[in-house]
Amino acid sequence: MNNFQNNDFEVSSLISIGIIIVILIILISLFFRFVPVGLWVTAYFSGAKVSIGNLVGMRLRRVQPSEIVRPLIKATKAGLTLDTNQLEAHHLAGGNVNLVVDALIAAQRANIDLVFEQAAAIDLAGRNVFEAVQFSVNPKVIETPLISAVAMNGIEVRAKAKVTVRANIERLVGGAGEETIIARIGEGIVTTVGSSESHSKVLENPDSISQTILRKGLDSGTAFEILSIDIADVDVGRNIGAKLQADQAIADKNVAQAKAEERRAFAVAEEQEMVAEVQRMRARVVEAEAEVPLAMAEAFKKGNLGVMDYYNMKNIESDTSMRDSIAKGTNSSEEGRE
Repeated sequence: MNNFQNNDFEVSSLISIGIIIVILIILISLFFRFVPVGLWVTAYFSGAKVSIGNLVGMRLRRVQPSEIVRPLIKATKAGLTLDTNQLEAHHLAGGNVNLVVDALIAAQRANIDLVFEQAAAIDLAGRNVFEAVQFSVNPKVIETPLISAVAMNGIEVRAKAKVTVRANIERLVGGAGEETIIARIGEGIVTTVGSSESHSKVLENPDSISQTILRKGLDSGTAFEILSIDIADVDVGRNIGAKLQADQAIADKNVAQAKAEERRAFAVAEEQEMVAEVQRMRARVVEAEAEVPLAMAEAFKKGNLGVMDYYNMKNIESDTSMRDSIAKGTNSSEEGRE
């Protein structure tokens, strides 16, 4: 009986030990899964000051520890003094920690005065801070599109410029971008060509464009510093002045034609009015002629007109009609001989 009890006790003890071992294994697995010990070891031997508590805190704050520790290791090896709080705060603000650290390392190698706060502000402003540091070391060339301008003599000049710029770290936050530089260069080209008396002067001295643009300080308020402006291409375009004069001549001709058509219509209307007036006068003559027989009859009745007077009047009318017929026949024959 005692043997059975001893056996049961031993079995229960073994089961309890097994359960404890399984629990320990699970706890150790969860610990190593929750706490990146390998990352802590790497940071420790790299000289980066990261504690286990910091790693656990990152996990609790839902921050991937590798995204903080690896840039910290990189910065420490490069000789930069940073801490996890700075990097984690920038990460939680939505910044790119790795890019900021790369920019700080590049700035240190190029002897550019750039601190972490400034780099973080540039990154949070939406600009590529690492690319900005590269542009500060290696200037960038911006090529403008073909810009058209018209000289005083009406000839179009088309120019293209290449602008060498360097990033201005201090003005990256709030400074204008490449589009503003291109727009200002275009404005300078239009102003310079437009103030020239002839297009030939621009072709003879194209560097006058770049000199005028540089004197205006077009890089003010932008994130860049203009180093040089080179005119890459200058071509002669259309004769805008002649085209405008031709268009004006066509417009003047159309206006003159419209005025002439107006005068013609007025003349036609006036002619029609005169024709109507002639018809009215003829009607009055016919009306007056219709009253002649009545007047003659009245004269006969009153004795103011005798028979012989009437016949003499008829003879005169016949003679006048004959003379008119002879005159018309003579004119017709003369025209036929001609």
